[in-house]
Amino acid sequence: MALPRITSPHASGGNRTQTVMLQVLAACVPGALALIALYGVGPLFNLLWCSAVALGCEALMLWLRKRPLAPFLQDGSALVSAVLLALALPPYAPWWLSLIATAFALVFGKHLYGGLGQNPFNPAMLGYVVVLVSFPLEMTRWPSPEASLGLVDGLARIFGLAGSQPDAWAGATALDVLKNNKSLTIDELLRQSTTFGHVGARGAELVNLAFLAGGLFLLWRKLFTWHAPAGMLAGLFVMSLLFWNGSGSDSHGSPLFHLFSGASMLGAFFIVTDPVSGATSTRGRLVFGIGVGIITYVIRAWGGYPDGVAFAVLLMNLAAPTIDYYTRPRTYGHKKPRRGFKLGE
Repeated sequence: MALPRITSPHASGGNRTQTVMLQVLAACVPGALALIALYGVGPLFNLLWCSAVALGCEALMLWLRKRPLAPFLQDGSALVSAVLLALALPPYAPWWLSLIATAFALVFGKHLYGGLGQNPFNPAMLGYVVVLVSFPLEMTRWPSPEASLGLVDGLARIFGLAGSQPDAWAGATALDVLKNNKSLTIDELLRQSTTFGHVGARGAELVNLAFLAGGLFLLWRKLFTWHAPAGMLAGLFVMSLLFWNGSGSDSHGSPLFHLFSGASMLGAFFIVTDPVSGATSTRGRLVFGIGVGIITYVIRAWGGYPDGVAFAVLLMNLAAPTIDYYTRPRTYGHKKPRRGFKLGE
């Protein structure tokens, strides 16, 4: 009797793609609840709308590529990209902006490169950057925590039915206020602006703590190692410490301010840990995370945008293959590989 043919891979494990994606979605729940508690119905609509658009784009691209729908739709990767993008977008972003960001992330960030496992860039951050560069006004309309809109008013904002009502509910974020400050000291800013909290941005402190809790859950579940998150947070902390000028008017904020403002924790535990677009070697993940943290601070302090996590991630995605090349471990029993070549070879 002929033996059944067994092909590689021979190893098996419990961390299937669908299981991993479900755990990532579960870890996003604390951050999502914090955003909903602060801003009302907007983040919830973003989550539902982006998820629906992502599943539709996923199904369309699979059909165009003549791939089976069920296995790929059920793996959860499209939902994870949609949820991360929805959590990063302003709570009351127009419906068409969320549609463009999500469709670009799935089509151009994932499927045009061959689908899951082939994308060189993080799809969610690619979609985010596209709408940030294209529609900067809509992307800066973040409401203050006390200006939470009701269901009717919130949906009116999202669908453009608010008419000529004043936009007093929206204002600059703490990162934006600090970046554009020219003369006031930090103490004066804290007294005059309501966008600052105890150590970070008001409201964003709670959101970052929630994403930190979700990230630690994923770390406990061993979905990724500590190297990339620790590298990013360390790079951001060290840079903000080196260039921190106390409460002077030219200060760029304290290390704690940068750790608990913007998308710091979301980026550290849910973005830089992407196993496809990030570095793969152990040392490479650490270098990758440090690079993201440094670039994030550079953009926040001297760049043209208040928060630089998305740009930093995409720039380091470009560098990931080179990082892996120079940090790959030496094979046991083999000499350390040479780098470059000699003249005449």
